Amino acid sequence: MHIESCPICGTPAAAPFVHRLDVPCHQHIVCASPEDARRANRGTLDMAACTSCGFVFNRSFDPARLSYGQSYDNAQSHSAHFDAYLDGLADMLVREKQVRDCTIVEVGCGKGEFLRKLVNDPATGNRGIGFDPSYVGPETELGGRLTFRKSYYDASCAAVPADVVICRHVIEHIQTPLDMLRSVRAALSQAPNARVFFETPAVEWILRGQVIWDFFYEHCSLFSQESIRTAFQRAGFKVEDVHYIFGEQYLWVEATLADPDAAGAIPAADPSALLSLTQSYAEAEARLIGHLKTRLDEERSHAKIAVWGAGAKGVTLANLLDPEGTRIDCLIDLNPNKQGHFVPGTGHPIVSPEQASRRGVTMAVLMNPNYRNENLKLLAEQNIRMELVDWSKQ
Repeated sequence: MHIESCPICGTPAAAPFVHRLDVPCHQHIVCASPEDARRANRGTLDMAACTSCGFVFNRSFDPARLSYGQSYDNAQSHSAHFDAYLDGLADMLVREKQVRDCTIVEVGCGKGEFLRKLVNDPATGNRGIGFDPSYVGPETELGGRLTFRKSYYDASCAAVPADVVICRHVIEHIQTPLDMLRSVRAALSQAPNARVFFETPAVEWILRGQVIWDFFYEHCSLFSQESIRTAFQRAGFKVEDVHYIFGEQYLWVEATLADPDAAGAIPAADPSALLSLTQSYAEAEARLIGHLKTRLDEERSHAKIAVWGAGAKGVTLANLLDPEGTRIDCLIDLNPNKQGHFVPGTGHPIVSPEQASRRGVTMAVLMNPNYRNENLKLLAEQNIRMELVDWSKQ
């Protein structure tokens, strides 16, 4: 499969900048054995940037290679730092954006953790409806104020009342994000005053930092500030605001429904800055991978090394630097559902911090600098001596 034209603006010209063969298609799947992990489905990562709008997409993405079943686990709530971030995000919506006495729809709600934060306090007066085909759990909670539907949110949901629609970390998994946005727009055909909030990774942060482990198969669609604004406008939304959050790693989009009768021409995007970043990244990637492999070999001569974080970043780094499983001892993760399992592609074991210490690990590569203080505190509380190194600044 090869995507010729930009899924956002239709431009046939795209500038490729990442090409990796045989990468694991899933980063968050839980593998029961090293053998299962090494047999993980694989695909081609062929990231390119549209020369007209700056949208970044995997030209070789094949959705048939993915399966978001019960063995898929991307929960981040086991991190106190991330849970506090979600608390702050929910508080911002309730207090600053006045999401009160509202019916809130969450698209791709997962297990419903974030939606519960918005509905849990009866004083907010909020009601929530979560949509996710892979949802597992009770259909009704909180005395009926919170319900879940194992289905997609699209035009067939037009009769579902919605004052607010929230969608976090879903659109980057969608090969045709414009279709998704238009489906949300169609679902709101009877809710002209609805407000829409989206959160997705910021490709500028990845490119500026040349973070090689932040390009992976599941994220087939990555946005800049300009390209996501273009996408929302093309789908029939009026973009009220786009800004960075979570240490500039994510984009936060606020939009309302555009008046079809007042729709004007969509302003042309200027992708020159984004394209310059992709070119710099393309020139640096092979050197960076070689440098980190050399550094791993030097460090493991006197230390047993782990990667801290068995999410998409850690799984990608392990597959890039240690596909044969000879440089890295294990991956550390706080999610108990991942502990005792194995990394897709390489088969590295996933362990707790205590288990890593018992294995003799004395150094861990930190996948996300946002969690450094949390992890240092955890190590100190458990009296574990382990050096945390940050390779996001090479």
